[in-house]
Amino acid sequence: MTEQSFDVIVVGAGPMGSAAARHLAEMGVKTALVGPSEPDVKADHTGVFASHYDQARITRKIDTRKNWARLSQEAIKRYPEIASKGEQSFYSPAGAIIAGTEVGEGREFVLNAQRNALANNVPHLPLRGSELAARFPEFSFPDGILALYEDHDAGWINPRLHVKAEITAATKAGAVLYRDTVVRIDDAKGVAQVHCAGGSVLTAEKVIVACGAFSKAEGLLPDPIPMRVYARTIAFFELDEAEAARLAKMPSVIYMPPDRSEDPYILPPVLYPDGKTYIKIGGDAVDIELRSTAEMIDWFRSGGDPVAGAAIADILIGLMPGLRYRAISYDSCATSFSPNGNPFIYAQTDHIIALTAGNGAGAKCADELGRLGAVVATGGDIPADIYDGAFAP
Repeated sequence: MTEQSFDVIVVGAGPMGSAAARHLAEMGVKTALVGPSEPDVKADHTGVFASHYDQARITRKIDTRKNWARLSQEAIKRYPEIASKGEQSFYSPAGAIIAGTEVGEGREFVLNAQRNALANNVPHLPLRGSELAARFPEFSFPDGILALYEDHDAGWINPRLHVKAEITAATKAGAVLYRDTVVRIDDAKGVAQVHCAGGSVLTAEKVIVACGAFSKAEGLLPDPIPMRVYARTIAFFELDEAEAARLAKMPSVIYMPPDRSEDPYILPPVLYPDGKTYIKIGGDAVDIELRSTAEMIDWFRSGGDPVAGAAIADILIGLMPGLRYRAISYDSCATSFSPNGNPFIYAQTDHIIALTAGNGAGAKCADELGRLGAVVATGGDIPADIYDGAFAP
């Protein structure tokens, strides 16, 4: 059994955890980062999963929620620094659209986004009707839609490469990486003890639990967190080279349809590890709650719900009627929500801190979420002049 002592241990080597480890290490804090690698084959894996096992996540500064808009802006401005320190590029500046009805029920979605953009001086172009159709002819939005287009500091990130860059930068700054799964955290005798599946026992004054949906796993946080984890299905449209080339300038899209029956997000053509190029759509409206780690593991292994996948696939076909695709496939993901819509970043005890609940927006903001986790772990507070509301239950 290996025993090591640190100032802070970060449990969870995903986007938030790796970012927290980088910020801590660069502050001169003796830091350990603990988390397993991505499994080679999801269907055969019986351990924990992470939702960042994918090639593309939307990034943008405009958001209908004030805090998430600010979190995004703070994180995005550090992308070049992370890429340089981590020796890994991960951001593609494809531009992004956030769109919704400007009239009637549901109009606050896009109007709030516009208010936040103006309040934060985020450059954007409002597009409607024929102007929207002329600028982005690949889409067929219904009447009454306002689209806010960001052509700067927006597009998509590769979350796998983002995590890789954060971990590289963290270890260069002195953090120690343990590729292991944490099975239990004890808070006793003035320190926290982190017990790993491989037999290592790590001790520290502070432990940050940043395990996404699996932060609810028994034995990690001493107090249950009121976080709901929902199963999500995503659909992939395989494109040939000609169609991928035709859509090469397509932006990322967040869209609230007038009937509000779905809440889709759409990624432009992205090359995946299997050598194929896909457009991805997610945001299914089927709220199936995953209450236990066993349910989460089974869901991640499942490949998603084909019925929910077909429903969101139909949305993309309706929004992009000219889309030419070879095949449609589905996969599983999970999204974690807090009751008030803010991430959880708070100390549960003198030694254990929760850092979780991405509320569907955590990937692009992960570096700022990790920084705030590092601030709390070193005795600081989340700045009230930037962020509103509670970051604890």
